[in-house]
Amino acid sequence: MSTSRRAIRMAQHHARHKADTELNLIPLIDILSTLVSFLLVYSTEVEVIQNSKGIEIPMSIAQTAPKESVVVMITKTDLFVQGERVGSVQQVKDSPEPIVAPLRDALKRPLLVGQAMTEKDLAQREITIMADKTLPYEVLKKVMSTCTDADYGKVSLAVIQKEKPVAPGAFRPG
Repeated sequence: MSTSRRAIRMAQHHARHKADTELNLIPLIDILSTLVSFLLVYSTEVEVIQNSKGIEIPMSIAQTAPKESVVVMITKTDLFVQGERVGSVQQVKDSPEPIVAPLRDALKRPLLVGQAMTEKDLAQREITIMADKTLPYEVLKKVMSTCTDADYGKVSLAVIQKEKPVAPGAFRPG
């Protein structure tokens, strides 16, 4: 089987114009280093709180960002401390006590408490509660009472910031 003239011509053309190709990585490294520095600069003000698909967080117009703290997460069915399940919402509802014992025990663990603290330091300790917005207030009240009983002086509720905050005095119920 003979090769056509066109195929021979194309092979000669490719052989003539064959160049040693090199991949220049310098521009790629420059772009990646710029991208990394950009992400480092602009990601410092964001606090990532683990979220669960089972929680729908309420909206807020507050401008101040929360500080790093211990996170208590309450889904529609379960109660978590730092991602570890400590009980169910039904247990909290059914309990006649104002303090949730498994939650208090989890919050008093040495890993969360750390070294010995003065009374002033205990009053400054912070905890963030992420709760589904449809939870009954009685559950939230028991969880907040337990947090203060476990020596957390500042209790914050996690919310999603609305896009445009309402100006003070602009909202008039009626």
